[in-house]
Amino acid sequence: MIRYFAAHPTAANLLMLLLVVLGIAALPTLERETFPEFAPQEVQVNVPYPGATPEDVEQAICKRLEDAIDAVNEVEEIRCQALENSASAVVTMTERGDFAQFMDDIKSAVEAIDSFPEEVELPVIEQLGRNDQVVNIAITGPLSPPALKAYAEEIKDRLQMLPLVSQVVLSGFSEHQLQVRVSAEMLQRHGLSISDLANAIARQNIDLPAGSVETRQHNYLIRFMDQQGTLQGLDELVIIGTGSGGEIRLGDIATIHDSFELDEEKILFNGRRAALLQVNKAKTEDTLRVFNAVETFIEREQQLAPPSIKFTLTNDSSTVVRDRLQILTSNGLQGLVLVFLVMWLFFQLRFAFWVAMGLPISFLGGLFIMSLMGQSINMISMVALLITLGLLMDDAIVIAENIATHLRKGKSAFHAAVDGTIQVMPGVVSSFLTSVAVFAPLAFLSGNMSKVLEVIPVVLIAVLAVSLIEAFLILHHHLEHALKNHEADKQPLFRQRFDGFIERLRHDLLGRAIDAVIHWRYLFLGLVLALFIASIGMLAGGHLKRVAFPDIDGDSFEARLLLPQGTPLW
Repeated sequence: MIRYFAAHPTAANLLMLLLVVLGIAALPTLERETFPEFAPQEVQVNVPYPGATPEDVEQAICKRLEDAIDAVNEVEEIRCQALENSASAVVTMTERGDFAQFMDDIKSAVEAIDSFPEEVELPVIEQLGRNDQVVNIAITGPLSPPALKAYAEEIKDRLQMLPLVSQVVLSGFSEHQLQVRVSAEMLQRHGLSISDLANAIARQNIDLPAGSVETRQHNYLIRFMDQQGTLQGLDELVIIGTGSGGEIRLGDIATIHDSFELDEEKILFNGRRAALLQVNKAKTEDTLRVFNAVETFIEREQQLAPPSIKFTLTNDSSTVVRDRLQILTSNGLQGLVLVFLVMWLFFQLRFAFWVAMGLPISFLGGLFIMSLMGQSINMISMVALLITLGLLMDDAIVIAENIATHLRKGKSAFHAAVDGTIQVMPGVVSSFLTSVAVFAPLAFLSGNMSKVLEVIPVVLIAVLAVSLIEAFLILHHHLEHALKNHEADKQPLFRQRFDGFIERLRHDLLGRAIDAVIHWRYLFLGLVLALFIASIGMLAGGHLKRVAFPDIDGDSFEARLLLPQGTPLW
């Protein structure tokens, strides 16, 4: 194969073109996200219990949930949090479990509980980790809270109409209410009680089916709808009527407020009341594409909105992905330029060019394999790509240097390319297998760490495998073509002086250093052993800390305050 590709005029070029085309075609299909997608393992159970204290919730809800879920197979952990008016339980599945079956078992166990208090509402069971947060949109302006929420809901509806935006969550407001406030004196003056007032309002807010009418051509469903959902509608409700036509309306005896259930449930953004739209994406969607669509939408809405209304993008998770992509791109370009310059110092310009071209060709082929395996461009896969920057160039440099050595022995460009590649093939393959042996075990770890680290060997081995194809089937053909008819070219003066400097450095400095090491071999081995023992001592003594991931300086912080129950917030 090596001889065939070196001799064939187009086979190597066609293979290189195939790798480039496949890689470019695969780029749009690769999703860009912060972390790789994990298989779902957690189920959340929310049980509303209106009017209950956390102690009541713990006794009446959490303990019953834990007893029922304990009987489900493949349960690794149960965490139940007792809150005021509700309980929230998170159930974690073991790694070997089937999540679909696990979800069904949890639903069956929870729905079979018949000892909840009567006031408990229906449990809500959902899968965790189905969506990832992309960016938040803070909307601020001189609007009342109800008007701000209504405006934010309009923006939310228009935002969800975008093809790339699948989920938007509005936060910053509790349940919207129309509150009727009446004084005890006013009730006594008209001979009313609170229950009388409530019944009068309820009688005039009806939404009930009233049967159906069947004709020969059509069937009609009849529904009685008389709901008052506005301030004006409630204000006009008749509370007391007399036979002479006199009426006392709700607005005559009460004050009606358009407000929210909990005044303290609010979001302040830069000191101003804000509505927050959280844009999420599904696991199969691209973070940067979703963010770009949201950013374009907000720029258009800001131009249409009144000057006092401000839209601000905050908590942007796409910056992490974008920064890592920029690091990968800049490092790749820097590596390509540096490899080209170093190779140019030792070899001809054509020679250095084709050696450096192995980097983008291998990367594009590796990206194609990543798309076939369902991988995405994320922080972990980009770390793997950064590692391969140094590894994959070693093979090309070794092959190129050996071809140049055979060329200096007087061989033709064709025989130098073939013989030089075949000679180092066992060593290059051994280097590849060594990298596989070092990184492959990361794919077989257990626990949450394995879900993160298993991406590294997959991506790294894919790119290195493509680099082997490029090194043995493409590189030597291009080097042979670059050196053909240039074997006897006279070296320029700069190259002659640089080669002379390297020869002197090798013989005078490096050679003497090696002679000294051989002469003092026992001392040298002792120093190496001492350094090894010292490094082990650094680990054993705790001087060198061991953590899963290093601490990274962030650009935000979060503070949580736990206050005694009943503490007023405003």
